[in-house]
Amino acid sequence: MPEAPKNFEKKPPASVSEDEILIKLVNNKSLQYIDDVTSNADEVQKCVLAEILSRSSNVEYLQRHGLNGHTDTETFKTVMPIVTYEDLKPDIDRIANGDTSQILCSKPISELLTSSGTSGGERKLMPTTEEELERRSSLYSLLMPVMSQYVPGLEKGKGMYFYFIKSEAKTPGGLLARPVLTSYYKSSHFKNSFHDPYNNYTSPNETILCPDSYQSMYSQLLCGLCQNREVVRVGAVFASGFIRAITFLKNHWLLLVNDVRTGNVDPKISDPSVRNSVMKTLKKPDPELADFIEAECKKESWKGIITRLWPKTKYIDVIVTGTMSQYIPTLDYYSNGLPLVCTMYASSECYFGLNLNPLCKPSEVSYTLIPTMAYFEFLPVNRKYGLSNPTSEPASLNKDKTQELVDLVDVKMGQEYELVVTTYAGLYRYRVGDILRVTGFKNKAPQFSFVCRKNVVLSIDSDKTNEVELQNAVKNAESHLCPFDATLIEYTSYADTTSTIPGHYVLYWEINNNNGTTPIPPSVFEDCCLTIEESLNSVYRQGRVSDKSIGPLEIKIVENGTFDKLMDYALNQGASINQYKAPRCVKFAPIVELLNSKVVSNYFSPKCPKWAPGHKQWCS
Repeated sequence: MPEAPKNFEKKPPASVSEDEILIKLVNNKSLQYIDDVTSNADEVQKCVLAEILSRSSNVEYLQRHGLNGHTDTETFKTVMPIVTYEDLKPDIDRIANGDTSQILCSKPISELLTSSGTSGGERKLMPTTEEELERRSSLYSLLMPVMSQYVPGLEKGKGMYFYFIKSEAKTPGGLLARPVLTSYYKSSHFKNSFHDPYNNYTSPNETILCPDSYQSMYSQLLCGLCQNREVVRVGAVFASGFIRAITFLKNHWLLLVNDVRTGNVDPKISDPSVRNSVMKTLKKPDPELADFIEAECKKESWKGIITRLWPKTKYIDVIVTGTMSQYIPTLDYYSNGLPLVCTMYASSECYFGLNLNPLCKPSEVSYTLIPTMAYFEFLPVNRKYGLSNPTSEPASLNKDKTQELVDLVDVKMGQEYELVVTTYAGLYRYRVGDILRVTGFKNKAPQFSFVCRKNVVLSIDSDKTNEVELQNAVKNAESHLCPFDATLIEYTSYADTTSTIPGHYVLYWEINNNNGTTPIPPSVFEDCCLTIEESLNSVYRQGRVSDKSIGPLEIKIVENGTFDKLMDYALNQGASINQYKAPRCVKFAPIVELLNSKVVSNYFSPKCPKWAPGHKQWCS
């Protein structure tokens, strides 16, 4: 199989013309690579599986399930079960606790990547290897060659991207446990990508790697403003992160303007390495630029602020699929409708593929799975559309190894599937939990749109709260009503990303105050808000406490009879009275409007929930 193209050489080109020739050669090589592996997708997939099984023939997990050195697809599908994280957790706990034997993978486990929380409230830990980091980096190297087909001249400007690291810790066995992007930003693949014109960012590495979220955001914005005439593309990982940056600018532009005007950095930026790196960008006072920024930020409307402050910007590079689509109107407002580009599909478990038509509308985003990244299988899904449409369930939920999975090249146009992966780093027939719909093909490789995350009802940023977790949290909070002889009749929820930035969870509660004579004090409902937050998983709580990416949870008390009216609405829309149940999440605007029209009082969580960075919650 062909290798993915590597980064540029670490010596600068002798001239501009040589630079342009080199860019063209690398781009052509990358595009040819994509064409080759998608044209031979079936053969590549068989080779990938055979290679994974061959190198892992002595791995305990494979021997336990009776693979016994076989590397063929038929035997693999016959003996290997389809699994979830809970099935692998005992083995992963052994790795976290220091067992270095070949449990899941033949290569040494270099670290554990922390993924979103499970229904039990714990973070998932995904084993990875140094080789896997190289594989992920090779997919990054394909992004800009694809993008350059649609937007020329990107190599002549800079990207203003807001990247941040998150907390990391060590497991009892001494392995680092951290998010996949933190792992990548701290790697040499990111930090040492010298003289690649596509990796030319306004943010110095020191500002990205600063663990203090305020200092990191402030310094990255300051550097972006100082280089505003060089910026040709802007972005963040998630749409929510980019909007937080704009909100931060709204709140701190006076300080930033002062720094530009004086050529000094605000004293609150106390990290020496960050200050030094920013001073190299500031260089000298720039009163003219400061006046320009001030004039734009003082205007009553911030419509189009991105193109006003960074006039050469050609697109915004953020994830706006799935739950992130709720941020599209806000991005359009701030950017005057610049293209919203989703370039890559990836997760902690594995990096999957690319968007080969990056300037398409957000609603039309499809990802081509690159066959060399992992061995891909697909579990057919039958989704039942309800009022909230937040979840989807496979037709069969058991983990029986006889379940029929579909190979990459055999998926059907228009059908929906749950993604199942076998990776080089030790996951075998692992259910990722993403629901995808086939939208087309690149040669013989299918293209998928992201439909939803299985069972997730609420999400603001990287948090994912499912129905079971929400139910348990509400049950814990409901106990605060007992002293007042009050009960919770019904509830639903809503991810509010428009009334506040950052967005926050809203719960609509219909209460039966049986006593009626003793009013429930506001502090009780505030305690309910906090109890719910304390009951949610660590990813949510980190977003509230450390990342500041989620606002305080809100409970809105609605009039008695509100949920009857919600049912009437559903029945008028064609729902069956025999099958109707109150939705645990609402998204449809008329329903949200109906609920808001019935609100009699509302309450917010009075403080942040408890969250301890590096908490060893993965220990058995």
